[in-house]
Amino acid sequence: MTKFSSAFGDKYQANRKNLMTRSFELGGHTFKVRIPLVSESDAIYKKVSEPDAEVVETIYQNITASLREFENNQSEEFKFVDNDILVDGRSMREAAKNKAITEARITEFFKLLVPELEGATLEDLTYKDIEDEFPMSVQMQIVEKIGEVVSPTYREARGN
Repeated sequence: MTKFSSAFGDKYQANRKNLMTRSFELGGHTFKVRIPLVSESDAIYKKVSEPDAEVVETIYQNITASLREFENNQSEEFKFVDNDILVDGRSMREAAKNKAITEARITEFFKLLVPELEGATLEDLTYKDIEDEFPMSVQMQIVEKIGEVVSPTYREARGN
């Protein structure tokens, strides 16, 4: 118990869960979102901004698998340089990193959702679980809504 929470007593403790939860509606369903502590937000930011190297490599291998057949037939479209493949001048390693960042952001934001079933948790949720359930457009809508309720702008917080 922190100094703050002990100063407000049992009533605060009983209502803390409600205080740390916000909701939004999408597609006729109300989703509840747990507001992360500052340390949790920092950890999420780190996971998202520094994707796991193994994940990036796996994504890179998957997105370049069909391009490797062009290695002996390089052209302006496909260039094999060092440890990367450039397609129309765009790095496939960078594309893999960006995909890993997007997947990590989606996964970490989805983990902030409050399950409706008592005792359920989303801690072990993976991007594959999310991808199997929702198309990318819905994933992005949900992430946007979670972002809005977790970090409302000043105007939204004031209600103007």
